[in-house]
Amino acid sequence: MAQEPHVVVVGGGSTGAGVARDLAMRGLGVTLVEQGNLTHGTTGRMHGLLHSGGRYAVSDQASARECIIENRVLREIATHCVDETGGLFVKRPEDSEQYFQEKLAGCEACDIPTKVLSGAEARQLEPHLADDVEKAIWVPDAAIDPFRLVVANAASAQEHGARIETHSTVTDVVVEDGAVVGVEVEHATGAGKRVHGTEGGTEVIRADHVVNAAGAWAGRLGEMAGVDVEVRPSKGVMTVMNTRQVDTVVNRCRPKGDADIVVPHETTCILGTTDEEVADPEDYPEQQWEVDMVIDELAELIPMLDDARTVRSFWGVRPLYEPPDVDSDDPTDITRDYFLLAHDDRDDLPGMTTIVGGKLTTYRMMAEEITDHVCERLGVTADCRTADVALPGSADNTALDDYMTEFGLRSPVAQRSVDRLGSRAGSVLDTDDPNPTICACEAVTRAEIQDAIEQSGTDLNAVRIRTRATMGNCQGGFCAHRLANELHTAGYDDATVRASWDELLAERWRGQRHALWGDQLSQAMLSYALHATTQNRGHDPADADTEIDFTAFDAGPLAADGGPEGAHGN
Repeated sequence: MAQEPHVVVVGGGSTGAGVARDLAMRGLGVTLVEQGNLTHGTTGRMHGLLHSGGRYAVSDQASARECIIENRVLREIATHCVDETGGLFVKRPEDSEQYFQEKLAGCEACDIPTKVLSGAEARQLEPHLADDVEKAIWVPDAAIDPFRLVVANAASAQEHGARIETHSTVTDVVVEDGAVVGVEVEHATGAGKRVHGTEGGTEVIRADHVVNAAGAWAGRLGEMAGVDVEVRPSKGVMTVMNTRQVDTVVNRCRPKGDADIVVPHETTCILGTTDEEVADPEDYPEQQWEVDMVIDELAELIPMLDDARTVRSFWGVRPLYEPPDVDSDDPTDITRDYFLLAHDDRDDLPGMTTIVGGKLTTYRMMAEEITDHVCERLGVTADCRTADVALPGSADNTALDDYMTEFGLRSPVAQRSVDRLGSRAGSVLDTDDPNPTICACEAVTRAEIQDAIEQSGTDLNAVRIRTRATMGNCQGGFCAHRLANELHTAGYDDATVRASWDELLAERWRGQRHALWGDQLSQAMLSYALHATTQNRGHDPADADTEIDFTAFDAGPLAADGGPEGAHGN
């Protein structure tokens, strides 16, 4: 019996994980390689919006139609990843009435359900909207957890035989006799490597086809193969607030621009975003003024943001693709649609196909199209089932209530655990061992942490994206050491635990560096004092050789040298 074709998928974001799942479900051999953790790139740095298509209903109706189609699919197959918030496009007095009407007409043309609300009706739905909001359009936006979604896709791929290799960087594309036949991969060692996968060393993974789903890094992979993939990375800054100031996605009803959306996500709200083209997806400036600008602009819609605490900020890079004949100077003009680049036809290079552009909302549709393409090239006849088969954790919507009854789960902690785990709650929470809360901010129990460690090994940042531990108000100040202790309990040695703990703290600190003013500065200093005095951590966790300069903090939020700059509202 002939061995099934083998495909290497490069990229562990939503698209790559979706492609790996689709290929594996169709019976192909699959290896997914990702240079960091799952969601390392754009997917892990987005605002968590499950698009209705409303944002593109005027400017990019092809993308809008794709969004509403996939919005409906994901609500069915990824129930434990979706928060049914609904969305509002709100109009202030200075916003164009003509654009408001164009938005309504565009949504109708794209089959996006809408309802027009008066200002009073909008404030009844969201009491913290500004008093001068005149009216709003309701659309079926939602919030989605990108971490949970990608992990579920990778888990499904693995259940169908796929090999998932994180912390594994492609160093070369292997080309023989004018065709791509595989990739060369450098596997990382030490903390960060998982239970599943290869640790350390270089490996050549041969394949019948290579899928380039590397997002903002797709151009680099193309260069290794000798072809041009003209990705135009666009940086967006987002700011995480300390509570859910709104429970509905709030968009400003005006043409696409900076700082025009608030997305409620778990216990927080995420404010965004900006749109600035950068040359390198890993090398771009982090600027305090962008954080301030996002808050100032959105406080016009939700005034209480002026006095809210900014927990952290983060930057993501969109993998925009512009066909060579367009040549736009403005990244906001580039379509958010996706493109399949068949390198055999386009570049006379068989064996590799690139998928680039698009959005998380359309990841499954993108995966289906490129999987159809790969199967056609390899002579495989199998139908796509990813729109019909629920992802792990979403198999039975009624299971949530059943688990609440079975395990006597009625507290907020238990509710959040069941919401995160979905239909996996029974297997994870049914334990005779003590199950205390490890992360109080996000209500994460020991059973969830131990389950995540079984999946991800020593990588505490992988545990974080599976559970949300350390992602709450204290940003790990009160729980990071507890996660590290769970690693030790699982049998890992002191050096491994310490290294993984360091990586977790460095990642948590990195996002707070541009949000240190007012109450968040006090919170960061409290965390620092706790870590320094109880855990002998008297240095900046992002740099083990750098001591924190306390005089910068003493000088106040407007300190010029080394201290937090650009204080907002304080």
